[in-house]
Amino acid sequence: MNLFSKIWLIFLSLFALVTIISLFSFFPLFIVLFIVFIFLFTNSVVIIYEYERGIVFSFGKYDGLLQPGLNVVLPIVQRVSKVDLRVVVTDVPKQDIMTKDNVSVSVDAVIYYKIRENEAEKSIIEVDNYVYAISQLAQTAMRNVVGEMKLDEVLSNRDEASGKIREIVDIASDPWGIKVDSVELKHIEVPESMKTIMAKAAEAERIRRAAVIKASGEAAAAKLVSKAAKIIGEVDGGLNLRTLQELDNISSDPANEIVFFIPLDMIKPVKGYGGKKK
Repeated sequence: MNLFSKIWLIFLSLFALVTIISLFSFFPLFIVLFIVFIFLFTNSVVIIYEYERGIVFSFGKYDGLLQPGLNVVLPIVQRVSKVDLRVVVTDVPKQDIMTKDNVSVSVDAVIYYKIRENEAEKSIIEVDNYVYAISQLAQTAMRNVVGEMKLDEVLSNRDEASGKIREIVDIASDPWGIKVDSVELKHIEVPESMKTIMAKAAEAERIRRAAVIKASGEAAAAKLVSKAAKIIGEVDGGLNLRTLQELDNISSDPANEIVFFIPLDMIKPVKGYGGKKK
């Protein structure tokens, strides 16, 4: 509380005392003084909440900040403008932007900012309407940042784009006593034709990955089979043992039928042996 406010508070106290005395001396005077006191009191007392600060102007000149609590100002001489120190959430309207690779996208965002407590007066003195100014700054920054990126970069690096927008707006609004906490891109809409192309590209990418995985599996299996065949070939009787194992596996199911193919060269000696016996 400055000196003028203290003097005015003393004056109001004395005026209230005179008003009370007039009640017992001259009642019509009491009525007049009481009305005047109510007018002066209501225009002198300013209540500032914890999340606010009061900007005081004396004769139009900045005269300090009012802290939370009950404050007294001089009517007519002083004027108080309140500012809110809480975080403000503002939607950035949807913008149609052309990306670096000539794709038209619609982008909107949300921005979080607040007034710095020790520079609250700048939000009143340095800018006419800081809410509107921040919104316009965010729109311009969003168009510039998205316009310098390709569509794939915008879709995959939202955080990077948001960070660049926040930095631009924060620097530009610093003279207004405003701190930008964050900027978040909400929706990025692409044309329907581009959605179809992106869907086909994603499907082709999935098919390619599946083919790569299948080929890798087949290559690994071939290596294992080759290694197993090499080991079996190096062991005496290994191939015959493996054949018997497979036959045993096949014969374990009654529904399976085993057909042996015997070369004709093996049958000829048997046929000749039968003819001699007769």
